[in-house]
Amino acid sequence: MHRRQGHRAVECGERLGLDGVMPAWWVWTCIALGSWGIWAVLSRGLGEALSAGGSQALSTLGMLPLLGALAVRSRGAWRKGAWRGIGLAMAGGTVTCLGNVAYYGVLGRGEKVATVVSLTAMYPLVTVLLAVWILGERLNRVQCLGLGLSLAAIWLFNGPGGGGWLSSAVVLALVPIALWGMSGFLQKVATRHVVAELAAFCYLLAYVPVGMVLAWRESWPEAMTGEVWGLGLALGFFLALGNASMLAAYARGGKAAVVAPLSGLYPVVSVPIAVLVLGERIGVVEGLGILCALASVVALSRESPAVPIPADQDAVSRGSCAETAPSPRDPA
Repeated sequence: MHRRQGHRAVECGERLGLDGVMPAWWVWTCIALGSWGIWAVLSRGLGEALSAGGSQALSTLGMLPLLGALAVRSRGAWRKGAWRGIGLAMAGGTVTCLGNVAYYGVLGRGEKVATVVSLTAMYPLVTVLLAVWILGERLNRVQCLGLGLSLAAIWLFNGPGGGGWLSSAVVLALVPIALWGMSGFLQKVATRHVVAELAAFCYLLAYVPVGMVLAWRESWPEAMTGEVWGLGLALGFFLALGNASMLAAYARGGKAAVVAPLSGLYPVVSVPIAVLVLGERIGVVEGLGILCALASVVALSRESPAVPIPADQDAVSRGSCAETAPSPRDPA
């Protein structure tokens, strides 16, 4: 009896956060949003001390603690026949690493953090377009609106007389947008074959060999300060914490259609940091571009609801089919 009451208390506690003020999945979603928002600006501090490849290699060390925790959580998910999903997840992680290197390189060139973060946050545009082209999915009306908002944001970020579609910020940001969007697509397909926990673990596991290769190729400075070590480790920790927090949000009842767009709004954390801490200034047109980019992230993440299963087929399909929440990216 006491065990049953205790089990119910635990279940109730998992559903709620902050002493019942808000659902636990909402708390974990906010943690993911905050973690990615901090991650997005941390690399600016490493720009002068390390190259883009060095930042990626050093940050890998910071995610090892959370990678170990995910390994424990996903240990029961390994099963025969899941290798396709594992391979896709690891491919997604590898592509994300390349996107991260490109992203760190953009910030290292002196582009505005507020602009780069807001632009690259629109990577779901590539994921959605790949799903339409390869998987035959259809854009709903909200996603079509998101597509239009993405194009409007890119145009606004160029600014009046800013060189059309070939401004430096836009061109440089296209590389991480493309790579992160491709990674999102690979993760989307991977979760059709393995559970989200295993997909996230394999996704982050791919960072290790990539980090080792980059570390071997990198020309490291003779002496690195404690600040550089701290920033590099924090870079990896907050990136991994964002992914782990999204898993926790899904596990505690968060719907993918809500969690994914909310966590994708991490520029609402990064942009104020860029303005208040880094001293960046945002003009009216650029501000409108940021708003369009944020709105496009929400719109592009709004997938059409699944077709309901008829009552006479529900009994047959129950137990063999389950909704799998999409694995988190990265900033993505």
